[in-house]
Amino acid sequence: MDILAFLAQGFAVALEPQHLFLALVGCAVGTLIGALPGLGPVNGVALMIPLTFNFGLAPTAALILLVSIYYGCMYGGRISSILLNIPGDEPAVMTTLDGYPMALKGRGGEALGLSGVASFVGATVATIGLTLFAPLLVGFAIRFGPAEYFALFVLAFATIGGVTSGSLVKSFLAACLGLLLGTVGIDSVSSVPRYTFGWYELYDGIDFIVALVGLFAISECLVFLEDIRGSNKPTLRVGSAIPGIRSAWKCAPTIGRSSFIGFVAGVLPGAGAALGSFLSYTLERRWLGRRGSFGQGDPRGVAAPEAGNNAAAGGSLIPMLSLGIPGSGTTAILLALLLSMNITPGPLLFTQQPDMVWGLVAALFIGNVMLLVLNIPLVGLFAKVLQAPGWFLMPMVVMVAFVGVYSLSNSAFDLYMMLAFGVLGYVLRKLEMPAVPVVLGLLLGGQMEYNLRRAMSLSGGDWSILWNSGITVGIYAFAVTLIVAGMVYGWMIRQRR
Repeated sequence: MDILAFLAQGFAVALEPQHLFLALVGCAVGTLIGALPGLGPVNGVALMIPLTFNFGLAPTAALILLVSIYYGCMYGGRISSILLNIPGDEPAVMTTLDGYPMALKGRGGEALGLSGVASFVGATVATIGLTLFAPLLVGFAIRFGPAEYFALFVLAFATIGGVTSGSLVKSFLAACLGLLLGTVGIDSVSSVPRYTFGWYELYDGIDFIVALVGLFAISECLVFLEDIRGSNKPTLRVGSAIPGIRSAWKCAPTIGRSSFIGFVAGVLPGAGAALGSFLSYTLERRWLGRRGSFGQGDPRGVAAPEAGNNAAAGGSLIPMLSLGIPGSGTTAILLALLLSMNITPGPLLFTQQPDMVWGLVAALFIGNVMLLVLNIPLVGLFAKVLQAPGWFLMPMVVMVAFVGVYSLSNSAFDLYMMLAFGVLGYVLRKLEMPAVPVVLGLLLGGQMEYNLRRAMSLSGGDWSILWNSGITVGIYAFAVTLIVAGMVYGWMIRQRR
């Protein structure tokens, strides 16, 4: 009953005119960004964070806008996957396997309609799970001390790169780089400047938002400049999405199974939507066996990954809000937003900021309906975005990045830092090193160091405090399990190539 009361309170917050408008804008913008190959939810959310500060949005309003963009990107990623065989983001890779063959058979509209319904069901299941299970996890995590929090940070660094990247070594090196960058600034204990090189602008550390925009948005523009092509994009013809709604009813068992699998994968720290999509598709294919025609335009091959990746996207919010551990790359960006607003996600968030948390949950329910309404009748309009030339889109991205970052502090130094991180992000891409572990180190490194120092102070320098409790042992064991799962997942991906 308490959950229902809190949810009713959340709907009162989410139904405010400003929040409804922001949810609608976020859903539409997110779908457009998701439809553009290469951008995806991480880049889209990172690009929009400076605008939330520029417009002076309150934390609740900013979070509703960005999470709506996140959900919209997950919806929009299927459009280019089905129509052009180009995944809008990593989770949409599995959708190309049967979505594009359906489009070649003249069933592109049906595939888009089916994927829209599957995305809606998956996201709704995840939101219900967030409503029911996040408070339970908070009740457990309220007993955590500094040693347990340190173990959680170890879990985060051990999994977020490993499960989603093919190279654990590169993920580890990227995380170490992020931890190093996180030490820049005044030491919170000794008040000694670290790695500032005499620049007073670095005394407060590296601004999360500046680093994020550079690593993702600016590096994306640099990659585009290197890989620019002059060829024209084909004219897209998208039929009606209504047949896809009828197909969704026939694929209901597939959508239900995939939604559950994706939600479980999303709750695991570091797994994210890519693993949810992969597991949903492969397990459904094995479940049906010869009864399916996967890889040849089977509608269930579209429904499974779309339900799975959207359920995983919602599930990844649970560890971020309840424990302060990002469940995916995009939730790491959302964590940066909260930290920059002096809001610390974790067990106390639900008691200290109930309006924000439950308002967000209610906004997710509303946003899912908005996305379904937008994506079924207007899917042809969103598909037109794929024909926009890159020479027009990328300058707009750069303009938004520069204006947004400069508006944060009116400092030219932040612009130089953004460009430096853009070059760093470009180099990381060329080396095939993931940027998300760098972000994670920059965001969580300070808190990890603080909890380690606090635990050592309480124990008088006894290192055994870090593994004395059953909770810490369980967390470390879970981290090892997920690392092994990441290695197996990477091996399975290589085998499919």
